[in-house]
Amino acid sequence: MALFIASLNSGSNGNCYYVGNSQDAVLIDAGLSCRDTEKRLLQAALPIDRVRAIFVSHEHTDHIKGLPGLANKYNLPVYITDGTLQHGPHLIRKLSRPFIADEPVIVGSLQVIPFTKRHDAADPHSFMVGHEGINAGVFTDIGSTCEKVIHYFGQCHAAFLEANYDDAMLENGIYPLVLKNRIRGDRGHLSNSQALELFIRYRPAFMTHLLLSHLSKENNDPELVRRLFLTHAGNVEIDIASRYAPSAVYAIDQRVKKAPVILRPQQMKLFHD
Repeated sequence: MALFIASLNSGSNGNCYYVGNSQDAVLIDAGLSCRDTEKRLLQAALPIDRVRAIFVSHEHTDHIKGLPGLANKYNLPVYITDGTLQHGPHLIRKLSRPFIADEPVIVGSLQVIPFTKRHDAADPHSFMVGHEGINAGVFTDIGSTCEKVIHYFGQCHAAFLEANYDDAMLENGIYPLVLKNRIRGDRGHLSNSQALELFIRYRPAFMTHLLLSHLSKENNDPELVRRLFLTHAGNVEIDIASRYAPSAVYAIDQRVKKAPVILRPQQMKLFHD
């Protein structure tokens, strides 16, 4: 059974990633409003009644903006650490579920493994979602590639990988120095070059899809980073997770090297980040 993945939105204006199979699915973060999340799922032809839970990476607004509304409306359990919960969303207490790093959480037919990462938040985690030996990971909001990130990236058939900024564009851009230093610090975000190094050095031979994610609107260019990765992609399909529309829905199947795109969302815009 294939694992289906899609980005509903990726960027500082909101982050939400869908991973599931034909029976069950989870959302990683809920940075869109409930209404926009419903709209993006509909555009991608992904049924919301397949979503069994939401996993929260950290408390920044672009990852939790729509969380209370979405969870409360659909009575979805929210997997979140106490540290993140204390600094972030106001949830109905019965909806929150704790998780522990590196300990699998079973959600229907899916297995979700949380793992720690470096980011300027209270208790930041990322996640790898698996089913029948197929794994997809969300690697965003990461200041540097620690051992945990490398370990789980090496197990993924598909990944959402942060490529937040181009070094020269950030250095020469309009941001104040304190913000530039925060972004490029070891608890900030991954640059294009850092993401590329992780991809080249640690991607497994069975990886088929990479969605470059959380691109900065001011300090990156989608076509620049796409060309950068295509040079080193080999058999891995490269796509950009947009801040304006859902991505294609990809079927990830370990039996084939190149899994096909199964659906293009309606009313897709060109990538202009």
